Amino acid sequence: MQVNLQTGLLQNYPAENPVLFMPSPNFNERPPDIIIDLLVIHCISLPPGIYTGNAVCDFFCNRLDLAQHKYYQQIHTLKVSAHVFIRRNGQIIQFVPFSHRAWHAGVSYFNEREACNDFSIGIELEGTEHETFSKSQYTSLILCTEAIRQAYPSISLSNIVGHQAIAPDRKSDPGPFFDWKAYRAALSVI
Repeated sequence: MQVNLQTGLLQNYPAENPVLFMPSPNFNERPPDIIIDLLVIHCISLPPGIYTGNAVCDFFCNRLDLAQHKYYQQIHTLKVSAHVFIRRNGQIIQFVPFSHRAWHAGVSYFNEREACNDFSIGIELEGTEHETFSKSQYTSLILCTEAIRQAYPSISLSNIVGHQAIAPDRKSDPGPFFDWKAYRAALSVI
């Protein structure tokens, strides 16, 4: 797998599990001359704890069906996206080219810099903070991370963090069940 730097999209994934591109309207241009040097891992499921259907995709594309669940009344006005979403079965869906600013971090800071969306890439794992992630998700996450780090070499291992690290007063994902040790150990040192 690799990132096409002209399109900002992942490509060359095995034919049996191709990356889907589902364009989200929730993005904008990054500031000029910005260096992408942060990777943020999140988790999401809609409704919370439910892993069937396409509600997360619909949420990121502003087409959430409010009649499907009462929880959607709380979130339907939010404009949110991520660069990549990894489903429980390992399927990778890209919503925003890496060259653009996805709206995943919100009010955030990292290493004394605010507005992490400006200089980061956001990956959402289908899940909650209260349970483990699947082996297939880790496999896809590692492949995706390697491709991103090859394309954006300023993302060092220490610049791969969870949402809780950049918004500690608001967020706690991906949570205590995310296996940081195994994930980091599986990554190549660049």
